[in-house]
Amino acid sequence: MTEMNVFAVLAALLVAAVTLRLLFPLLRAAKTAAGASRASDERREANLSISRDQLAELERERDEGSLSPADFEQAKRELERRLLEDVQGEDGGEAEKSAAPTSRKTAFALLFILPLAAAAGYALLGNPRGLDPMQTQAQARISPDQIEGMVSKLAEKLKKNPDDANGWVMLARSYKALGRYAEAAEAYSHAGALVDKEAVLLADYAEMLAQASGSLQGKPVELLARALKLDPDEPQALLLSGAAASDRRDFGAAAEHWSRLLAQLEPDSDDAKALEDAIGKARQLAAQPPHGERKGAAAAAAAGPSIGGQVSLSPKLAAEAKPGDVVFIFARAEDGQRMPLAVMRVTAGDLPLDFRFDDSMALPGGRKLSEFKTVSVEARIAKAGKAQTSSGDLFGNISGVKLGRQDVRLTIDRVQP
Repeated sequence: MTEMNVFAVLAALLVAAVTLRLLFPLLRAAKTAAGASRASDERREANLSISRDQLAELERERDEGSLSPADFEQAKRELERRLLEDVQGEDGGEAEKSAAPTSRKTAFALLFILPLAAAAGYALLGNPRGLDPMQTQAQARISPDQIEGMVSKLAEKLKKNPDDANGWVMLARSYKALGRYAEAAEAYSHAGALVDKEAVLLADYAEMLAQASGSLQGKPVELLARALKLDPDEPQALLLSGAAASDRRDFGAAAEHWSRLLAQLEPDSDDAKALEDAIGKARQLAAQPPHGERKGAAAAAAAGPSIGGQVSLSPKLAAEAKPGDVVFIFARAEDGQRMPLAVMRVTAGDLPLDFRFDDSMALPGGRKLSEFKTVSVEARIAKAGKAQTSSGDLFGNISGVKLGRQDVRLTIDRVQP
């Protein structure tokens, strides 16, 4: 039995139950009225018979002279009065008789009218097609082309009504769901005052710009600052502001933003644990002097063995990179494991860039640079903005770099197939 048939049967049973619940009192009333009517008829016949006998007895006593004419007339009037009362009672019986057919008519009318009214009401006000699971499944299966078509129609509508701020926000979120981040950011830019007064929308606008450009620096940071001014505890703005501060190597600010976000997460959840690790790492890095101020053997000894040098972009590939493209610089073990020993994230606009790796930059739970005699160093301009290798990335690498070496010269000069 299909879901539609099950629903129809249950609905019919429910209507039948309600109908019967209403019928029983009406039928019982009809039965009671009929019984009362029969009893009334029998009682009336008995009263008439008694009255006739009494009248005959009065007439006999008058004729015999034992009852005076005046007394006879008085007794006769009394008998007629009782007969009149009986006639009035007969009228009441007739009313009871008429009540029985009326109750039956009402009962049978409900038997047919109530189910028909329920069916007609659902047909007018409900959605009969919704009972068919094939119809609902067909409605749920919206193809990607249909989604694209709906988004395109919304975009065309907004061209004719560019002042519809809510429409622009809806379009931005639609583009975001489709992974079209640049178009999402463009849609947000048309939402005007609506975005400016909503911290959530400002944070989302900043994320779309960052996704499109590969960097949180610049306008995204400005938008995040405005979002936090409106709502200092807006979660997305805190997360992204911490990431932007970390990219600038302002680890103290990153730890501060993330700590405020951590207070909003469920304790001991996976998200909370990951954020706690990031906060701990940021605080550790914030406690260390900046690269340019690390002087003396004590500082070097505390950081352990290190490697350093400069990363640059080959002039022949300069036209292939945008200033906002994300650049990852990795130090990796040469035993085949891909998890980095240390990593830096900058943008193509920062190149050429001096870098330095030591044990203080080890990833949480990962191995340290000092555990190896030589490592490989790689720099990658990630077109997709992710650390994973993607076709079209620009990269360069050097293998066999000995620990302690500070003159590494790494050039990004190849394109990932």
